Order: sequence, then C-alpha cells, then structure tokens
Amino acid sequence: MLKIGSLKLKSNLILAPMAGVTDLPFRMLCRKFGAELAFVEMINCRSISHKSRKTKHMLSTAAKDSPLGIQILGCEEKYILKALDVLKAYKFDILDFNAACPAKKVVRRGEGSALLKDPKKLGKLLKLVVKNSIVPVSVKIRLGWDKDSVNAEQAALYARDAGVSGLFIHGRTRIQEYSGNVDYAAIAKVKRAVNIPVIASGDVFSAQLAKKMLTETNCDGLVIARGSFGNPWIFKEIEEFLKTGKVLPKPGREKIVKVMLEHLDASIAFYGERNGVILFRKFFAWYTKGIRNIRPLREKCSRAKTRLEMEAMINLLS
Repeated sequence: MLKIGSLKLKSNLILAPMAGVTDLPFRMLCRKFGAELAFVEMINCRSISHKSRKTKHMLSTAAKDSPLGIQILGCEEKYILKALDVLKAYKFDILDFNAACPAKKVVRRGEGSALLKDPKKLGKLLKLVVKNSIVPVSVKIRLGWDKDSVNAEQAALYARDAGVSGLFIHGRTRIQEYSGNVDYAAIAKVKRAVNIPVIASGDVFSAQLAKKMLTETNCDGLVIARGSFGNPWIFKEIEEFLKTGKVLPKPGREKIVKVMLEHLDASIAFYGERNGVILFRKFFAWYTKGIRNIRPLREKCSRAKTRLEMEAMINLLS
C-alpha cells in the first residue's frame, strides 16, 4: 500500500511520465501488466495555458486510465497558475511538479533540474502549486546540479514545508543525466530527512534491481521509466519477485509479437494510421532489443508508413 495525500494505491510501482512515450496507448498497455498509477507525458505549463490541440490530445484519457497523474514543467508563476486553471477541467488524481528534467532546452529556460540551483525558489513555486491544486501534489527532483552541489535533502525539506504529499527522486545529478551509477545512499538520506512518501527512480531495469533499490534506499515505492521501454511486463516481473523471490521467465517471441500488434493497433486508433505507425517505430526498436541480426528489419521498420507494412515486419519476428 502506498498513500500520497488522499491517493491510496495498492501497488508502489509507478509508470513515470516520459515525453514521447507515456501516451494513452502505452499507459493502458502497462496497466495491463500491473502499473496501477501512470503519468501523462510531461507537459510545459505554457503549452497547457495555450490550450493547443497537441496538448489537449496529450491529456486525452479513458475510463480505465486511472489512477492518473499529470506532470507539469515550469518556472514562471503566471503560467503555472494559468495551467492549473486549465487543468481543473480534466480528471486526474495527482499533480507532479518537475524539478528533475535534465534536457538542455529545459534547463536553459530555468525549468526542470535548473530549479535545484535555487531550492528556495523551488519551495516558493511548490507552495503556489499546492495552494491552487485540486489534487495531491508531488515533486520530482534529482540529487542536485552536479557532484559539487548535491542538495537533494535541502530541496526535499523545502518541498515538504511547501506542503507536497510525496517526493519522487532520481538518483543522479543533472550533469550526469542518465550516465554513471545511481547513488542509493544519497536517496536513502533524502528518505530519512522527510516524513512524506519518497519514491525512487533510476536504472530500474529488472526485478532484481528494483529490489536492490528498495532495500538500499528504504523508499516507499519505485518509478519505472526506461525499464519499461519495449518491456511493459516489467511491472508484473517486479511484483512477483518482491512477493515470492521468483524470477518470471521472459516472454517468448509469440507473446512479444502479440503485445506489439496490440500496441500498434492502439497507437493507430489514437493517432490515425500514418502518425500511429510512425510513432510506433521507436517502440519496435525497443521491443526487439537483444534479438540477433535485427538491424536490417529495424531499418525497414524506420520507413514503414502503413499498418500492413508494420504488421508484416512484426510477424517476421514469430
């Protein structure tokens, strides 16, 4: 059981918000394999304020797409307030504020992990979000900007004092991005520093690594991000390993093909045939990771534009 504010979850395994990945089709697929709480792709507050067609589509949901989280990105109070006002028209269960994204275009605007340079400002923004949100608020942070400014504990305390109901933490600095090792000890320090739920992320690529993260950090839950790429069944694998210690066998080719076709059809239903197929190309690459001599087929896949073309290449994997 994991409780974040008024949100009560049976599972402590969460699908992370990921730009270009956690759209409605992928969320629904991961939910089938045990992801109880899933997040919409990270969305900039300016984009939400402008009510663009693309943003509205990103916020699309379905009856069974619940519980649902929305993660916002911003650093300007007026756009944060506008975004929160727009989001009142949407049904979701938790609002996450991003202070972790390491992308250059994001930090150049003073957003994402750039906010870790000024924890006091981060705390001020979080107070604003908490005050104006209609659902529980969480925040996503990293360990700090670089190895010489690891200040996650300080940022976590500002977040707690601002009234957030939970904290997500990636065990690397901004400068590391996704390279180098996850610092379990640093995450554990943050967990000990605050009395709100702390959910850890970083390199949760297997059930064994999930258990290692929970054991060494004593965190309340896990965020699965890149570990879900082409691997939506990771939630089921982790759950089984944590309960019984058993390592579930990896799905065979027949099962992978079935899931790929289901994912492809959902993508086409959501985006239309051409866009759905094009957007599925990266998922094809992830699903086929580790398959010998796959490169020629991946190259063909990168040019596919119709369902029939993509389906034919998926069926070649059988």
